[in-house]
Parts: sequence; C-alpha cells; structure tokens
Amino acid sequence: MRGLTWDHPRGYEALAAAGDLITWDTQPLEGFEAHPLADLAERYDLLVIDHPHLGEAVSTDCLVPLDSLFSAEELAAWGAGSIGATMRSYHYAGRQWAVPLDAAAQVCARRPDLLPSPPSTWDEVLAVREPVALSLAGPHAFLTLCSLSVALGGSEAALDVMATLHARAPVGTDTLNPIGLLERAASTTDIALIPLVFGYVNYAPAVRFSDAPGLGSTLGGTGLAITRRCAVTPELLDHVRWLMREDTQCGFIPAHAGQPSARRAWETPGFYADTARTLDAAWVRPRHPGFIPFQARASALVRDALDGVISHRTCLAELSEVLP
Repeated sequence: MRGLTWDHPRGYEALAAAGDLITWDTQPLEGFEAHPLADLAERYDLLVIDHPHLGEAVSTDCLVPLDSLFSAEELAAWGAGSIGATMRSYHYAGRQWAVPLDAAAQVCARRPDLLPSPPSTWDEVLAVREPVALSLAGPHAFLTLCSLSVALGGSEAALDVMATLHARAPVGTDTLNPIGLLERAASTTDIALIPLVFGYVNYAPAVRFSDAPGLGSTLGGTGLAITRRCAVTPELLDHVRWLMREDTQCGFIPAHAGQPSARRAWETPGFYADTARTLDAAWVRPRHPGFIPFQARASALVRDALDGVISHRTCLAELSEVLP
C-alpha cells in the first residue's frame, strides 16, 4: 500500500517507523494545504489530510467513510480520547472520513531569551517592543484574521491590529510558512514573538509555546483517510487501530517527532500542557466544496490590505463577496 503525508518530521517519521505495511511518500506543506484530494486519491491508498478538504473529497467520492470500516463504539472512543474538536473536524455530511492522527492549532510562540513572559492579550502583543512576526504566507493570512476576529469580536479591529504588527515585522517574514517562521525564530534573534502560528513541538524548547492571546485560534492538525482505490485488509484496519491507541499516541508518536491527538498526551508538561486550552477552544474551519480556493483568495486579499494595495474596507467587502 502507498500513503501520502507531508514532508516535515512531524508528518512522516512516526508513520515511516510504524512498519512496512504502508510505503509513505511526502509532499510539501503547501501541497498538504491546497492540492485537490481527488487527484491524490487516484494514486494513493491512504492520505494524511487537512479537514477543510472534506467537502471536495465527499463531492468527488474519493474517500471511504470510516464508519463503514470501524464500529461506532471504536469511533466514539477515539473521539472521547482526542483533544478538542480534532475527531469532530473529520465528521462531515453525517459520516466520519478520517481519524485525527495529529493535533495542532494556532498558538503563541516566543523566544524566551528575548521575551521572558508570554502576552495574554492582544493589547500586550501590541506593547511588545521586540520583533514580532505574523503568519501570513499561503492561507495563513486569512486564518490569522479569523482567529484574531474571534479574540477581538470583529474583523475590522482584527485587521487594524494585523496592520500595526505587519508594519514593524522583520523583513521577509511575511513570505514564510509556519515551519519557516519557527525555523527562523529558533535559529536567529530576528523574531521574538509570533502571536499566532501553528504550534510544532519540534521547535521547543528553543521556541517557547503558550496559549493564544484571547484564545481565538484556528484548528489544524492532520487526519488519516482511506481512499476508494485502497484494497482494505484486516491488517490495515488493525494498523489504524494501533495508531489511535492511547499508548501509541502518548509514547510511540512523540518518540518519533510526532504531535499526537490524544488528550492524555496534551497533559504532558511544557509545550502540550501550555497550549492545550487553545486546542480545546480552536475553531473548525468550513469544509464545504470551494473553501480551499476561497481561503487562498481571501489570504491574498488580506495581504493586499496589509501592504496598502487595497483599503481595509475594500478587503472586508471583497471577502464577503467571494465567500462561497
């Protein structure tokens, strides 16, 4: 069997180390975020997916609903044992399409040697004198706007805060995906704070993670899905069961650079316990067909507004017009 995951150690090391039942290929983070699942499902038996792709996947009938392969009791147990909405994010149109292999949300990241204490509000973020970067590449400009809008109670205030921070952000950070931002924060003193970025345990402790300011956050993470081309075997189902076992989630996966979805793993002191409250409160993005191209277009509009190409009013009006 062949599977496709993303090309960061968090995405592939545990899967590759879990045995030879599945041969895993990788794709860049940008492919994971944007590549149509219907195309990938023609070539792979298993896919590591992002939950906003589900509408497109269901409309093209390229995935097998997991409730046809696993019992309701098993699925309920995995959901009860997972943090936040990770399991629910892969439930769409009345069916369960993936299980949460990995959990993440936008959290606060800082260099503790440059900024000893984390900001707990956006007013405190604005008061930081050290270099502050925003996550703006790919779909992340729009996701940051959404999370900030939740925290501040409106998109106008959120865009104003983003513009203030963007105007003084370190040069070149606006083109970096979350991995690139955290790599730069971990290896240089250019970035003291990223107030909202998808958390990666791999960059701790050089980067210290804490709950998002105001708890406005967007859910990320990954789900494991089975495609229609897969010849499902009892061995495959047992392999998925093993991946979702609490001892695998709390032991094997973290030992192989992974970031598990099991709630008990998020009780571990440090990165996990310091961001678990944000995971529990994180927003599940829409999953209907058309959302993936929308979030790409929406992010381009947000970047144009931050760069002064269009006004904030025009940006917000156009976002309303292009919303599918």
